[in-house]
Amino acid sequence: MAIFIVLFFITSLFSCKNTTPLKEKKIAEVSKQYITILGVTQDGGYPHIGCKKECCNNFYNKTNNKKSVVSLGLIDLIDKQKWLFDATPDMHTQLAELEQKHLKKENIIDGVFLTHAHIGHYTGLMYFGREAYGKKGVSVFAMPKMKKFIETNGPWSQLVTLQNIKLKKIQQDSSIKISNNLKVTPFLVPHRDEFSETVGYKIEGNKKSALFIPDIDKWHKWNKSIIEEVKKVDYAFVDATFLNQNEVKRAMTEVPHPFIEETIYLFKDESLSTKNKVIFIHFNHTNPTLQKNSKERKEIENLGFSFANEGDNYAL
Repeated sequence: MAIFIVLFFITSLFSCKNTTPLKEKKIAEVSKQYITILGVTQDGGYPHIGCKKECCNNFYNKTNNKKSVVSLGLIDLIDKQKWLFDATPDMHTQLAELEQKHLKKENIIDGVFLTHAHIGHYTGLMYFGREAYGKKGVSVFAMPKMKKFIETNGPWSQLVTLQNIKLKKIQQDSSIKISNNLKVTPFLVPHRDEFSETVGYKIEGNKKSALFIPDIDKWHKWNKSIIEEVKKVDYAFVDATFLNQNEVKRAMTEVPHPFIEETIYLFKDESLSTKNKVIFIHFNHTNPTLQKNSKERKEIENLGFSFANEGDNYAL
């Protein structure tokens, strides 16, 4: 199967060479409601702890720039609100990014939506505590198990006790209207749920909508079709942790994710307009497509797929 996927991948490069894909989905004009990309890497970030490989050495020799852990900002300039998807270890600079480049207001954020209890997705909550921001009542939206995990495990429970955060329980497939024209819906996805369930989000604006699935085990384990779900939205930010199974010397059963090559294969018979909706995000430091100028990334872009870049904006 792996050999077949590689052969398909190589063949597709030539069959699509005359196609002009949608390379950028940035907003061309000022939009009042939009998603902004605040981070693109998996939990350990880039450069990665303990990495002595060329991928991270390229940061220290100034060939490649630092990359933040995956997070989306959601901006509503009509109702003067801003929201965050996942509280990463880079949250302090990501919140500053929202403040400096998107929307300045008295409260630092109107709410944070969490996906699950892996370190890159909730540990940024620490910055709301007395050692750092230390203010009261930041709204944090979490699924039932995620909410209980925060309430019953220190140091996160102290955030609740001191009222630095105000936990708000959400339910799968139940929509939350966060402003006049913005709606957020969590949905369960299969993942390594040691401490909490894992969700993705559908984000709906007045004109467009997006999926956010930074972590999932494998597409076939989900009770929905990723192809059909992509067709229902305008943008789909999907798990792209590894390019293929040969990328790291580690049992992939320990860290299951859909390889980019597998996702490409799934969409092989779909139209270019459908492929254009797929935006890869959540890259391991070893993934060559994390770097804009890699040949692997350019080849995949030529097939019609896209990659999330920090600072890109997507109109809703």
